Amino acid sequence: MKNYELIYLSREDVEKVNIPMSQIIEVLDRAFKEKCTGKVEMPPKPGIHTRPDAFIHAMPAYIPSLESAGIKWVSGYPDNQRKGLPYISGLLILNNPETGFPIAIMDCTWITAKRTGAATAVAAKYFARKDSSTVGIVACGVQGRSNLEALSCLYQITKVKAYDLYPEIAERYAKEMRRKLQMEIEPVKRLEDAVKHVDIVVTSGPILKNPKPAIPAGWLSKGAFACALDFDSYWQMEAFREVDKMATDDTDQMKYYKQVAYFNTTPEP
Repeated sequence: MKNYELIYLSREDVEKVNIPMSQIIEVLDRAFKEKCTGKVEMPPKPGIHTRPDAFIHAMPAYIPSLESAGIKWVSGYPDNQRKGLPYISGLLILNNPETGFPIAIMDCTWITAKRTGAATAVAAKYFARKDSSTVGIVACGVQGRSNLEALSCLYQITKVKAYDLYPEIAERYAKEMRRKLQMEIEPVKRLEDAVKHVDIVVTSGPILKNPKPAIPAGWLSKGAFACALDFDSYWQMEAFREVDKMATDDTDQMKYYKQVAYFNTTPEP
């Protein structure tokens, strides 16, 4: 085929683009609006599971208004951290929507981190209180960082409480994010201190098939907003059931996860 070129972008190449988080939030907000009006083709993502609590997912989508079609082939392996490897890895393939030919292959690690943080910010924009100023971060990894960065684009955050199963990770997170975002971040040693008495809570630990959730009913403050990136790994059934409103960005996807034994006791959104 004449003039056909396939572009490959490494993780370093992708990160060099360094799209501002505020811009990612705007684009994602637009994409969600397109989706909710039925203008996006995005089937529930199928997956395979080669190790306990690990996944490799295929995530295809087509957004006609953006003339954008592609698929993300992404994995999440909790044991990677003990091997000195990232939890998330994968590739994103973009296709020409007119011919179907692949036009770009790129590392999706940075994209996944930023997109997920931006999705939390979009949800908070519509569901959290406008005057929210305090945040609890549970699990201080990549998503703990990108989610706080995204939330800081929309809210005047005055205090952050950061908790991790490993206190030294929470300490390192606090120093790094305090320097990056110029805000007060307190590492806490008790989980409840990162959940109680804050306006926004983000939990981002590994997604577990048989979790032992530690957040009970009664910890989340009245009127607070919580984002459970790790599904029901941190939140007990009673905690989910006491919320006023449950939301998901894809009801079909949530139904699929219920079929494969996640969210078994979680109310319908």
